[in-house]
Amino acid sequence: MVLMCDSGSTRPLVAPAALHHLRATPQNVHWGYFDAALAPALIVESGDLIQAEALTHHAGDDPTLLMDDAMHQIWRAIPEADRNPGVHLMTGPIYVRDARPGDMIEVRYLSMTPRFRYGSNLAAHWGQLYSELGERERVTIYGLDPATNTAEALYAYDVSEKYLIPGRITECPECDRQPSLAGVRVPVRPHLGTAGVAPDVLGRVSTVPPGLHGGNIDNWRIGAGATMYYKVQVDGGLFSIGDPHISQGDGEISGTAIEASLDVLFQVVLRKDFTFRSPLLETPDHFIVHGFGDTLDIAAKEASLDMLSLLKETGLSADDAYSLLSISGDLAVTQVVDGTVGTHMKIRRDILPPGRKS
Repeated sequence: MVLMCDSGSTRPLVAPAALHHLRATPQNVHWGYFDAALAPALIVESGDLIQAEALTHHAGDDPTLLMDDAMHQIWRAIPEADRNPGVHLMTGPIYVRDARPGDMIEVRYLSMTPRFRYGSNLAAHWGQLYSELGERERVTIYGLDPATNTAEALYAYDVSEKYLIPGRITECPECDRQPSLAGVRVPVRPHLGTAGVAPDVLGRVSTVPPGLHGGNIDNWRIGAGATMYYKVQVDGGLFSIGDPHISQGDGEISGTAIEASLDVLFQVVLRKDFTFRSPLLETPDHFIVHGFGDTLDIAAKEASLDMLSLLKETGLSADDAYSLLSISGDLAVTQVVDGTVGTHMKIRRDILPPGRKS
């Protein structure tokens, strides 16, 4: 597996052959699913750059602040009955020429820019503490301060009905707005909650649970400067992005992050020189693997096994890799609210054996 130079520095950028603009339009989005039968919204060559729009399906929490005319057009064009079986509004799919099952698609995320200066957090019925907090849903609207790269709550309101229709638009001008989190600011760290390739199955696959195809991983580290590797399952990969966030903690326990639309610049590189079972994340400092399962125990073991596999690729024995996992691997919860729960394990790149490729 060749992921970094012997010195531990990141690889030089592949010279892009083209820059594509992928706007979110009714023709270029699909709501709530991955599907191997979808026609590509864009066909690219390895190394091409893509400037794509990722829209939050929570824009209706305050349509005045979070929606524009282009988004209203999408909401009108895609009927509620066709937003299933998941909830996320996805842009794509992108067909990578010559990508075949078993290859890897390397996605280098270069920049993520908020579309608006606002976002929404929903304490939802799928949140971890929904029952403990009175079985009600609550929206908190946040404003972004670009000067400090922080966000602060503007107001909050309770919602009587459950969030069951993806893209639900509430009548916030008529709601009971309440103050929230006075004096609190949180760091803005834009990232994609959901991105991945089409699974090799018949029909629609929900965007809600994460899996080996990627999907709704909800790791806030998948932002600008990070690189993700996705194993191709169908010809062309059919890669899509969605569920943009501007801030989230590990766990995402209320059910959502600060959901906010993003403009995303990324480069797609086709890799035929290595393969990896699960979605692999590379940051300037760490390699991060992801585990998924019905329980945290299962997800944690999956992440540990995949990190063990990654370390063995550096030339370590299984016993040495296992020891290194325990003394330097950081295992954590990614999210507990997507039905299939997620964990991640990270290890510092600079402690890997010198002179080895990994």
